[in-house]
Amino acid sequence: MRTLSVLGVLFCAASVASASGGLQAGSAVIDITPPTGHPMWGYGDRKDAACVGVRDPLKARALVLEIGADRLAIVSLDLGRAPTREMTAVIRERVKKDSGVKQIFLAASHTHHGPVLEVPDAPTKEASYGHTLEDKLSRVIAEAAKNLRPARLGAGVTQVALNRNRHSKMPEPIVDRELRVLRVEGTDGKPIALAVNFAAHATMTKSSILEFSADWPGAMAALVEKETGAPCLFLQGAAGDMSTKSPAGVSGPIAYGQEVAKAALELAKTVNCDSSEKMSYSAAEDDFAFRIRIDLTNPIIFMAMANAFFPDLITFYQREYREGVRPHLSTALIDRKIGIVGVSGEFFCGHSLELKRRARLEHLFFVGYCNDYQQYFPTIEAASEGGYGTDPPVSPAEIGAGERVMDRALEQLYRMRGKLTPPFPVRP
Repeated sequence: MRTLSVLGVLFCAASVASASGGLQAGSAVIDITPPTGHPMWGYGDRKDAACVGVRDPLKARALVLEIGADRLAIVSLDLGRAPTREMTAVIRERVKKDSGVKQIFLAASHTHHGPVLEVPDAPTKEASYGHTLEDKLSRVIAEAAKNLRPARLGAGVTQVALNRNRHSKMPEPIVDRELRVLRVEGTDGKPIALAVNFAAHATMTKSSILEFSADWPGAMAALVEKETGAPCLFLQGAAGDMSTKSPAGVSGPIAYGQEVAKAALELAKTVNCDSSEKMSYSAAEDDFAFRIRIDLTNPIIFMAMANAFFPDLITFYQREYREGVRPHLSTALIDRKIGIVGVSGEFFCGHSLELKRRARLEHLFFVGYCNDYQQYFPTIEAASEGGYGTDPPVSPAEIGAGERVMDRALEQLYRMRGKLTPPFPVRP
């Protein structure tokens, strides 16, 4: 692979669909914990050390929404990263064929106590955890689709002082403190599912603990589910530079997760759900290719990266970035007021804050680690400060790539509302 040398390389292929009609919703949950012995993902200091036990099970929670003739699925995953490009394509094709689901958001919580997905763990694909994960995620979406029933939905947002900017050196660093909840309920008022959107790294469990764990998002979801009796999806936000910030007297992932859950539960009580029979829905998918800032074919660079992480992982990224850094963007708009933007990497909070401001929507759910994973996407301002999260080994896309993805999302959201006409052309 050669390093791409043309500045600003960008290719977009977009598909857009729209529908309207009544709302139906269904949810389901499945265990996705790998077998003990599977290599763990997330911390460089433990390389590809094998898991020796399970601290708490890893789960996938699916919410399927049917609006008119279209269906979309939002799936929260107790994983460090979303399934790979190839795995996502398999799942997308299966659920479209079997369940009529045309758009998916496979959203990882970014726990650093999940499994490695990049490296084959068995002699054959059929015996691998990756293949099992494809099957399970297709099944949980299918089950949620079977559970569809008339529904209504609404969203709420509040500000919480539960995260901090771990990267910026500025005197008053920016922080996205928005905690947002999507409440979906049946016509009887009982919740079908809740989705909690917040930005904070799921890294509260020590790297020395070689056990699978959902970290604080798992504890958060468990308490919400206990109180509501419905699945709680966690949608990690733009957490590239966001870490947890525990209140006084609160320590550890369980206690912290419960603090987030309490805030989410209080917010959910205030959400008014809409039962409109003419709800609208629009969806779009975009792919990009950006110049890569690091040459992984250089033996010296490869060796340095292999020592920092482990060789098989770097070999994976050699293949992944052969044609540049290729993030994916998924955009949806529900009832012209609730936007969902899913991005396949660790975007910085400046991206989410600016997109929410510029989109002028009542609610925008910014979902990171969604539908694949291409490492960090710092803002231009953050890149100018340097530091982990902005350096080429972990942030390989050209500077400004994140801003271009955000601009595209913004264009899609305005187009879906009919505010950009005639339709803008796809960039060559």
